[in-house]
Amino acid sequence: MKKLMIGFCLIALLLAGCSNSQQEKAQGDYRIGILLSDAGLGDESFNDSAFKGLEKARDELGILFDYKEAPDGNYEERLEELVAEKYNIIIGLGFSVQEALEKTAKKYPDQQFVLIDGQSDVANITSITFKEQEGSFLLGMVAAMTSKTGKIGFIGGADVPVIHHFENGFIEGAKYYNPNIEIISEYAGSFDDTDAGAAIAERYIKNKVDFIYHAAGFTGFGAIKKAEEMGIYAAGVDIDQFYIAEKTVVTSMLKNVDQAVFKMAKTLDEEGKISEKSFSFGLADNGVGLADIRVIKLTPEQQAALEKAKEDIVSGKIKVTAEKGNSQ
Repeated sequence: MKKLMIGFCLIALLLAGCSNSQQEKAQGDYRIGILLSDAGLGDESFNDSAFKGLEKARDELGILFDYKEAPDGNYEERLEELVAEKYNIIIGLGFSVQEALEKTAKKYPDQQFVLIDGQSDVANITSITFKEQEGSFLLGMVAAMTSKTGKIGFIGGADVPVIHHFENGFIEGAKYYNPNIEIISEYAGSFDDTDAGAAIAERYIKNKVDFIYHAAGFTGFGAIKKAEEMGIYAAGVDIDQFYIAEKTVVTSMLKNVDQAVFKMAKTLDEEGKISEKSFSFGLADNGVGLADIRVIKLTPEQQAALEKAKEDIVSGKIKVTAEKGNSQ
């Protein structure tokens, strides 16, 4: 009788194991498709970070994914391809894809879409946004602490609201630490033109700017390399860009797109859908922040000021405005 009971127990355990295995397989059957933004994979920034988040979802959650690029700007065609390939979730990465994503989402109301870096009211689109101004505020403080000439510069990719968040936070943070700091801003009009980034950086440096912060994708890569060539400091964006120029990049404003994508993937329900309509990530939930500070060494007083500002932003004591033109 004991042997019979043991046999039943072993069968029960095997069945439970099979059940768990089947459940894991079902989770692994979820598929995510993503349309990358203009610069595409290998931009050392925004796209690479999103891709990293999907790789983590694949490795840890068993989710399958694939990506498409649209260097010709034909977003609708790529989105149609993703719809035809029957993904549970289709992600449009970046504000530039929003119009095409909304048009496609209305055409396919039963397909769930995610827009990263934009806010949409379309019923089957979940929006993911970031409080870039909060992390950029801290970076502005570091720039003001670092500058010897009293002149720092910002380079934007395109003159659009989401990039204004970076610029405005940078300006407010710099002026918070040093009200007399001078900040120069220019927009390159592109996120994938390294020559344009380098040209703007060279003009800045000739005008006594000694710290450059960019929110310009691969265009910013050109700016950082020019800063390295001409011997001034720079800051990276989206991911830790220290390794682009190890004697030049003081820190980077981390926009943790990878973590946001992974968290979004974890919220998939039993049917492979997302119940939330929107996500917004800031300093409080590690959506943005600063990479390690290297190359320079802050004084204990400067480090304390930086930590205090972070605490005050999280608590709401310091309110960083996102819109261009509202800096105090």
